Amino acid sequence: MPRLRATTVLAVRTAAGAAIGGDGQVTLGNVVMKNDAKKIRRLHDGKVLAGFAGAAADAFSLLERFEAKLRDHQGSVPRAAAELAKEWRTDRVLRRLEAMLVVLDREHLLLLSGNGDVIQPTDDVLAIGSGGPYALAAARALLAHTTMKPAEVVRHGLEIAGDICIYTNRNIDVVEL
Repeated sequence: MPRLRATTVLAVRTAAGAAIGGDGQVTLGNVVMKNDAKKIRRLHDGKVLAGFAGAAADAFSLLERFEAKLRDHQGSVPRAAAELAKEWRTDRVLRRLEAMLVVLDREHLLLLSGNGDVIQPTDDVLAIGSGGPYALAAARALLAHTTMKPAEVVRHGLEIAGDICIYTNRNIDVVEL
């Protein structure tokens, strides 16, 4: 069975703001199945942004659970992420989900890994998915050598990843806070 590959998601948080973006490609084996998938969601009345990579059904399940944790913890991204990670590690069904989430608000940027880890990057840049390493490298270089705003860094980083990674396209959706 061919492996379903879907996504490059890139998030950047600076003093100027925060942005997250994703490409639109979903690939099954060597065939592009969809080129306009939406992988970024606004949560908690638009105050929190989330992007996902991995199996779509698994990612949607995690997004729903994360949003419920946000409601339970009055919109606290770190607390909701920690509670979801605890649940992820102890629940048999969740442990089998193949997805990752990047979540952010104005103060926090976190990765929720497929192992139930919560990771906060030191440089406020995160990328996941097939083209993640390319987008991450591009974003770090752009942040170090330009004065671009987060949304511009995200868009250009994803475009660069789309030029390199065969599982990433240039149909890019960027959302900013």
